[in-house]
Amino acid sequence: MTAITVLRRGWKDTLASVVKEAEDHLLICSPYVSCHGTDFINGCLSGKLRESGRLTFVTDLSPVNVAQGSTDPNSLYALSGVVPRFAVMHLPRLHAKVYVSDTKRAVITSGNLTAGGLMLNYESGVQITDPEVVDEVRRDVISYADLGALVSAEQLLSYCQAAEKVRGAFQRQQNSAAKALRQEFERTRRVAEDELIRMRLAGGAMHTVFAKTILYLLQRHGALRTEQIHGMIESIHPDLCDNAVDRVIDGKSFGKKWKHAVRTAQQNLKHKGLIELRDDLWTLLRGVASTPAL
Repeated sequence: MTAITVLRRGWKDTLASVVKEAEDHLLICSPYVSCHGTDFINGCLSGKLRESGRLTFVTDLSPVNVAQGSTDPNSLYALSGVVPRFAVMHLPRLHAKVYVSDTKRAVITSGNLTAGGLMLNYESGVQITDPEVVDEVRRDVISYADLGALVSAEQLLSYCQAAEKVRGAFQRQQNSAAKALRQEFERTRRVAEDELIRMRLAGGAMHTVFAKTILYLLQRHGALRTEQIHGMIESIHPDLCDNAVDRVIDGKSFGKKWKHAVRTAQQNLKHKGLIELRDDLWTLLRGVASTPAL
């Protein structure tokens, strides 16, 4: 296996392997942690780690993260009884995302241990299998974590109770605005989103963005069915793929028509000789090595 491997979308499959092979010590460094993330970890833990291993979480339990729902301390507490040696280290302003299995493998990535980090966002990172480098990464994270606060299971439980009050107060504050103010917020939010879409399109049509994306996907994944392309484009460009609302900006229709724009992009690329349809699979033609100017 190559000592360093680049990870992109779908990196959670690599993380699952890293967690499963940990027998003595699993180290997780993630500023944001949710129940989705800890459930994922719990489902992958090896029997040996559950029996005699150590699980260390390095995270940021700051009230602002808890109030905004970025971190759920209850999700961490749920893991406290899963392994014999469990520790949570709290450091404010933590930003590193590192996952280490013993000294076998390390993953350094942009992905937090949340649904967004594991499933929804485009993340990028590397997997390292060189034992010396893995050990260096592990020691570096542990040495930094030692600067923070070690949170016992009892302290974590107490903090969970305080966190519920923080979240409740935050939500009441958010909900206390008058109806007119909430409507004004929604209007200005939509105006800002529309402005972002204008910038994304840069004066062009939506299908030009999709055309570049189709080439990107075919270069990285090989031949794809239209349904697969739809799913990947919707994941990459959710702001351009609104299935619920038809939106008109500067006389251009957006929303439910995004799949028609994908079809237009496919046909334009086909006419330019960049892709072709073979047995219901869109295939990048030989010699197309990078995204050309469209």
